[in-house]
Amino acid sequence: MKETTILIQNLSTGYRNKKNVHEVTHHINATINSGELTCLLGTNGVGKSTLLRTLSAFLPPLGGKILIHGTSLTDYSDRQLSKLIGMVLTDRITLRNMTVEELVGMGRSPYTGFWGSLSKDDQKIVDESLLLVKIDKLKHRMVHTLSDGERQKVMIAKTLAQQTPIIFLDEPTAFLDFPSKVEIMKLLHYLACSIDKTIFMSTHDLELALQIADKIWLMDGETGVISGTPEDLAIDGSLSHFFSRKGIVFDMESGLFRIDNEFKDQIRLVGHGNRYAMVRKALQRNGILANRDVQSDTFIETGNLKTNGFIIHSAGKPPILTNTIEELLEQVL
Repeated sequence: MKETTILIQNLSTGYRNKKNVHEVTHHINATINSGELTCLLGTNGVGKSTLLRTLSAFLPPLGGKILIHGTSLTDYSDRQLSKLIGMVLTDRITLRNMTVEELVGMGRSPYTGFWGSLSKDDQKIVDESLLLVKIDKLKHRMVHTLSDGERQKVMIAKTLAQQTPIIFLDEPTAFLDFPSKVEIMKLLHYLACSIDKTIFMSTHDLELALQIADKIWLMDGETGVISGTPEDLAIDGSLSHFFSRKGIVFDMESGLFRIDNEFKDQIRLVGHGNRYAMVRKALQRNGILANRDVQSDTFIETGNLKTNGFIIHSAGKPPILTNTIEELLEQVL
């Protein structure tokens, strides 16, 4: 059974100086569990980075409590925190004249000191971390010669070498192409599940988060934080409400978001699977509401992977067989 690693009670975050207090978020109540990948979603400026900095003790909370393994975050010493929380930031790595192995080895500094040399046990942990992230073949490469995706894997391996039960990441996929984004997200989910890490990350990659994350935090300046599985947040309407004012709508049938199209017509679809989904997508992109719940005189059989073509049925007319979605659109539009 997954255990609660971080318990957040009535937390307020922000900045305090000698003259005033600037509150960014307030009254956050939530939990983060071990063995799960939790993704924090929210618009720019809503306070995601401030929350992450507060959870990782870079900023003091303005109010409320953060309990890690039942102990207040403020009761941990800096040395204890270095063995408790690992952090991967957004910034691009610009290091030169350092190998992948050397950079990952810096993750051992809480145990060796910054200038300490690695023991055989330390080196074994570095090698295991490289292997977990599947970059062991890059260990002798210079960091500045790597792609952005490879560099991000190196930073994750460095954090693994730190051997902290908790890993925080601030926009880890920000500079990556789409295949690399998917690879990093799947890697983080694998690490959470396979070695029981507590992984919490902020991201703007909404669709990936909904498909890969175990838990979602929706962060809003007005309502604070709403958390739950992607599926529960879909069913209770939280996802639809959260993004409704931003020109996109949550599609309950696919479990993903789509552009909020204005529909000029509607057609009933009969079928299932990938062919059904692709016909529906093409029609709705062209302003036609299409699904199996629509009531219309015209309907389209999308078939399945074992059938060929698409059949358009119209009242009083013979069926029309089209071989491609492009041909289907020519007949319908």
